[in-house]
Amino acid sequence: MSEISRNFARPFDLSKPQNWRKADESNDDNFYVDPRLVVHVDEHFIETLGQYFAEHLPPQATILDIMSSYKTHLPATYPRGKVYGLGMNQAEMQANNQLNEVIVQNLNLNPKLPYPDATFDAVLNTVSVQYLVKPLEVFREVGRVLKPGGQYIVSFSNRMFPTKAVQIWRDANEPARLALVEQYFNETGLFEPPEFFEEIDSKSQGQGGNFWSMLFTPKDPVYILNGKKRA
Repeated sequence: MSEISRNFARPFDLSKPQNWRKADESNDDNFYVDPRLVVHVDEHFIETLGQYFAEHLPPQATILDIMSSYKTHLPATYPRGKVYGLGMNQAEMQANNQLNEVIVQNLNLNPKLPYPDATFDAVLNTVSVQYLVKPLEVFREVGRVLKPGGQYIVSFSNRMFPTKAVQIWRDANEPARLALVEQYFNETGLFEPPEFFEEIDSKSQGQGGNFWSMLFTPKDPVYILNGKKRA
């Protein structure tokens, strides 16, 4: 396990139904029916994630962006192959010029991915893992559609729609959330132990240096876990 999750020797109990409750239990389709043509993280997060993609994704990869929306955040210089989007809002994905094909699907109602086995070189889940009510089912499906050695890159920050994030996520602090996502990877048995990346602005942790530094808005923290499908 990673250094971060060693602080959580006892795994999370994923069997408790209350862990997957939301403050707003209404149908997610209603919440996402109106397109939000905006990004949900700051430029620092977007630039950091784009650089990570540039350094870790193979060129011309066949990519699936799950829980996709208005932006996929692949850097402009990345030599794209075909990129598929699966998300909740057709208009958001159609406005995403990095997607070649899109499918509208609510993974909380149907976690089965509509793609053949071993289709993709990489699957991306960007700032959305906190909304999954069946994360292990989705992670197993990701493992199924990935080619051997393919990457599942899960990224998140400290932002969320709090009424739609699951209880286990809302109750956890940020290091615990890293450990939780690592547990999702590990419990599937389909991935190598995930590598993790983090970049945290000290001011976002209430540890800014001097008075003047505290006047500036802290940057969004960046957390990334990258699990490779076992050969």
